[in-house]
Amino acid sequence: MIEILRPGALASIQDLGRNGMRRFGVGGTGALDSLALRVGNLLLGNEPGAAAIEFTLGRATLRFHADLRIALTGAEGRADLDGEPVWCWHAFDVRAGSTLTLPAPRGGTRTYLCVAGGIDVPLAMGSRSTDLKAGFGGHQGRALRRGDRLAALRPGFGPAPLPPIGVLAPAWALPSPLSPSSPPQQSQQSSSPSQPLQWWQSPQSLRTPQSSLSAASADGRALPIRMLPGLEYDQFEADAQQALWQAEWIVTPNSNRMGFRLEGPALARRPGAPELLSHGVVPGVMQVPPGGQPIVLMADAQTTGGYPKIGVVIEADLWRLAQAPLGAAVRFHRVSLEEAEAARMQVQTYLRQIARAVAWQSEARTGAQAPAARRRAMTRRLSPADAMLP
Repeated sequence: MIEILRPGALASIQDLGRNGMRRFGVGGTGALDSLALRVGNLLLGNEPGAAAIEFTLGRATLRFHADLRIALTGAEGRADLDGEPVWCWHAFDVRAGSTLTLPAPRGGTRTYLCVAGGIDVPLAMGSRSTDLKAGFGGHQGRALRRGDRLAALRPGFGPAPLPPIGVLAPAWALPSPLSPSSPPQQSQQSSSPSQPLQWWQSPQSLRTPQSSLSAASADGRALPIRMLPGLEYDQFEADAQQALWQAEWIVTPNSNRMGFRLEGPALARRPGAPELLSHGVVPGVMQVPPGGQPIVLMADAQTTGGYPKIGVVIEADLWRLAQAPLGAAVRFHRVSLEEAEAARMQVQTYLRQIARAVAWQSEARTGAQAPAARRRAMTRRLSPADAMLP
């Protein structure tokens, strides 16, 4: 059992969302940084889409009333467990009676607390995610409050407690958006075919300057995000098209889980461009309202919209944008469909590598007789569809 002592700015139960419900007018919802959610679940041996707690801007405190294996992923920051530091992108055991404090994150905005088996809340339309607009799903259809208590689907430590284990953050393990053709970066720790640890390190070895890298640039530079031209891209003036790729766009305070509103040069349509009927939209689509200031739709976006679509953030970079803090500068980089697919495959490879490494570590510690077969079984749980970002 997990008790919320302080929820921070916004905390809610999220999984990978309600896939397939948009045709009924039901939004997808789900984790804004779905990659962080998947990694946290893989570290625990969960299904990639198990429900977790999404904290926005940290500053949260929780108390555990049962022994539990948990993982922290998402925005960088050193949490505190009973006075001892614990690190993001790691899984570790907590004892009943322990208190976990999440600081204000640096270089990001959203932290995910994953638990063994996932958070135990009822399924609603195939998902445990909270739809904050419609008021259903998650814990009583609302954001978490002080005093809320949540159960895990797999409490306890299993056969025996395990030491902390972790992986390099995707911002370090994956290629930079500015060099999409480069191979995934690997840790300096050596590996062999029998030890698939390319992105694997212990908590001690991760306490380096590299581990503080995150999706959102902390050094004042604009966050690079890759984008495809949208369906109505050619309906915009040439100056607007040029500004889309060359300007720095600021994430405004009006941004939320529905969409990130950006501030920059007004994007004007060509004279005589036709008005549009409302049509289906998905997260990542950049719409341009009449005022010319674009909106990138996010996880809680509506299911239809009538504004012209000048671009679409590629699936592989939605997690990067999701971690951008208010006031952050973003710069969009045009890529081809082939480059977008290559970036998606790099994310898929990263997730598969984590699944293999976790399985290998588990087998090595338990001394199982058939580690290869079990690794294959665990890796198969991460199907190509699971590895895709929604």
